[in-house]
Amino acid sequence: MATILSKQENSNIAIQIDYHSVKKAALILRSINHKLRQQMVQMINENGQMTVTEIYVKLRLEQSVASQHLAILRRSNIVTTTREGKFIWYTVNHQRLEEIEKFVAELLN
Repeated sequence: MATILSKQENSNIAIQIDYHSVKKAALILRSINHKLRQQMVQMINENGQMTVTEIYVKLRLEQSVASQHLAILRRSNIVTTTREGKFIWYTVNHQRLEEIEKFVAELLN
């Protein structure tokens, strides 16, 4: 947490900024601000749930590339996973996307 003094109308106002939280928020926004990851989210949403194999075949990607992008989306909690035997199913976390949308809307106002 850092304190920044802001001069406003001839008075100093202390503003607390948690740079760790700012960095984390930036990473979350950056995770969704990527064309391929946006395609993945849209495709998973349209199908309800998908495996990494279905995703990389449909998008004509290397498996490792698809897995790396899915890991970024998973760390940001934009997609969630469910294991069924040897399969891992990816689904869109709509609540998380709504939270991100509200956050962005507040930033833009």
